[in-house]
Amino acid sequence: MYKKLIFIIVLFNLISHCGFEPMYLNKKNVNFTIETIEFVGDRSINRFLKNNLNQFKRYKENNKKFKIKANTKYEKNILTKDKSAKITNYELSFFTLFEITSNGKLIKVLKISDKEIMSNINDDFEEQQNERIAKENFASSTSDKLETELSILNDN
Repeated sequence: MYKKLIFIIVLFNLISHCGFEPMYLNKKNVNFTIETIEFVGDRSINRFLKNNLNQFKRYKENNKKFKIKANTKYEKNILTKDKSAKITNYELSFFTLFEITSNGKLIKVLKISDKEIMSNINDDFEEQQNERIAKENFASSTSDKLETELSILNDN
């Protein structure tokens, strides 16, 4: 009995102290800087994107500097209705166009789009909350994709 208990404690101790750390937890290894970001389009998505991208506005001498123009578009379309013509599902469409410049030259135009299906909810507040969460998720994934693209551009 004691051998099993000691084995379990040692095994747990080894597993919990293995030194695992998520790769993108601390984005200190980023070797680029976003000088300016201009937003056009949906204000709430732009606000979420701005919050996610502000962490890359550190100015260091050895970093490559990028200027970004973002144009976001958001649409909420009726997807399905039931027999009584009551809406049952919506399709949320997100689209972002990034123009990435460095040293006054256009380097790349990056297009990111996503779609999500949302069920209609009788409670308007809850539906707005779900829509806000979908926008936050889109902004988060979009900023991650932009970060990856900027890292690749910086390496070239």
